[in-house]
Amino acid sequence: MGWWQMDADALAGSRFVLSPLAEATAALQTLHLRTSAHPGERAWLEAHLPAYRARLADGPLDALLVRAALGTAWNADFVTPTPLGDGERGFEEELTRVRETPAAEAVADLAVSLGGPVPEPLTSAPDLPYRMAELLTWVWRETVLPTWPRRRRILEADVLARTAMLTRGGWAAALDELSPGRTRWLGEGRLQVNTRDYPPRSVAGGRLLFVPVTPSRGWVSWEGTERYAIVYPCTGALTDAEGPAVPSALAALLGSARAGVLVRLESPLSTSQLVALTGQGLGSVGRHLKVLLDARLVRRRRAGRAVLYDWTEAGAALVRAQSVRA
Repeated sequence: MGWWQMDADALAGSRFVLSPLAEATAALQTLHLRTSAHPGERAWLEAHLPAYRARLADGPLDALLVRAALGTAWNADFVTPTPLGDGERGFEEELTRVRETPAAEAVADLAVSLGGPVPEPLTSAPDLPYRMAELLTWVWRETVLPTWPRRRRILEADVLARTAMLTRGGWAAALDELSPGRTRWLGEGRLQVNTRDYPPRSVAGGRLLFVPVTPSRGWVSWEGTERYAIVYPCTGALTDAEGPAVPSALAALLGSARAGVLVRLESPLSTSQLVALTGQGLGSVGRHLKVLLDARLVRRRRAGRAVLYDWTEAGAALVRAQSVRA
């Protein structure tokens, strides 16, 4: 497994940041791999994959570049620059760092991502960074930007929920739930960042950034010894356009916001996941859950450090009865 050695200063300087470029890059990865993690992502992929294939068919060199840049075990570094972390930046401003990469540096990064020689058409192309920037621009404009306001709300809700989790349970709790199965606090200042067999890396004295994205993708990056980033799939991803339909009678009985929380609990979810899925504040979700618990419509149970909520038999019967009537 890959892990980083942390110190108190690195944790104290850590922060969550949003990155439109990371969102576009994660979307590109999804298009490239042609795999989805849930029905909403599958619908997005089916909607945009034909145009993406046509885009690459018109540019065979771009298709070769994507295959090399996303590699077999590592992304080419020039494609995933570590955010600066000194304030939010727009997509075009972030993209400048990709576009202005020296061609020789891009080829060297491709050799690392491929784990071997770079194909000749790429080594002789003088405009690889420009080509990658143009492709990312297409992905951003055609597949991400139309839904960016909603994506942004989901990302902001995820950050809010994780910040609250950090306050309640400390870094160990926050990091364990960051990307279950991939990131976890190992103790003694060690943070597992992925499951790959990479050598340990010291983050002491640097700054650690956490970057949520809505696609089910993630990676790590760093620049020198100053900045390190963990890009992770946020909770409350784009599972569907509006979430489960709330029956009008159920909304009249419980209130639309509380009913919206209840209908999502067919499968167990944490408070942070509900915040991200509903777009409601942490305090509001907490109050709704308390009422639903008191009414014995939902139950609470612990899974590791996480607390999960789902329907009781009474809650399931109520939602399903109202759904049938609707």
